[in-house]
Amino acid sequence: MAGNSQRRGATRNPGSKKGARVGTGGNGRRALEGKGPTPKAEDRPYHAAHKKKVAAERVAGRPGGSGRPSAGASRSAAGSRGGRTSATHEIVSGRNSVLEALRAGIPVSTVYLAARLEADDRTREIISLAADAGYPLLEVGRAEIDRLTDGSVHQGVAIQVPPYTYAEPDDLLDAAHAADVPPLVVALDGVTDPRNLGAVLRSAGAFGAHGVLVPERRAAGVTAAAWKVSAGAAARVPVARATNLARTLGEYQQAGMFVVGLDAGGDVPLGELPYAGDPLVIVVGSEGKGLSRLVRERCDAIASIPIAAAVESLNAGVAAGIALYEVARQRAV
Repeated sequence: MAGNSQRRGATRNPGSKKGARVGTGGNGRRALEGKGPTPKAEDRPYHAAHKKKVAAERVAGRPGGSGRPSAGASRSAAGSRGGRTSATHEIVSGRNSVLEALRAGIPVSTVYLAARLEADDRTREIISLAADAGYPLLEVGRAEIDRLTDGSVHQGVAIQVPPYTYAEPDDLLDAAHAADVPPLVVALDGVTDPRNLGAVLRSAGAFGAHGVLVPERRAAGVTAAAWKVSAGAAARVPVARATNLARTLGEYQQAGMFVVGLDAGGDVPLGELPYAGDPLVIVVGSEGKGLSRLVRERCDAIASIPIAAAVESLNAGVAAGIALYEVARQRAV
């Protein structure tokens, strides 16, 4: 009943009254002070970022190493599909791509090999080249290498490399001048699929082109997908970026080059390709939109590839390969 202080729970237990309590003598305050700010990841010896930093410093400290890769060695690839990318590193996967990268002297932070990897001539050469260069070799589980490569077909091998360093448009002409042959450059207009870029790089390497020119914006860059499709050609064929493709083509023309665009409604068939023996830029547009208006107006000629059906079309990688073969054939005559 109300007011019955004998009812269980009606009175406060002794010692439960709130109020002043004995202090801790400062122990609590000292506990809250902590150990200071958390060190950066690269400064923590147990952290992967620290190991990468040490590996990079070791590469920079080797004889002939300045911490800056050379023009040929600075070319590497990164990920969209088939790889991962970040501000500090990129992953290249696949036995052919990794082997070509190591042969070309690409700076490598880490070489990843899947546990219980079935060895072949390529993997043995990969291990040998990595060991000779002093690159860290890590054996990881399949799940880890799948994660590193974003689930792409890696064949049990991947490497971590610096971001790709693009050439300048003039560098492509310098390469031809050094070889004492007429320059041959492939320019891509509005090609956004990195796999097409990789296919163009592979054809460029096969038929002796001195480089590939891509726009800086709204165009595919050298990613891990491009690197993988190129089968390592990205290590040998430089890629330059143009702030304005039409203007850069004009500068090439002022330097004595001819510009030929590929388009279904061309003026001449590819078999009668003009200027094949001269300094030449072949411009390939996207499969859907073709050449942009400004780029088309800049061309000295428009060539077309005859195909069996009017409704069919060729993607940029295939078209560039056919055109480069025709140039190589005419130059060999």
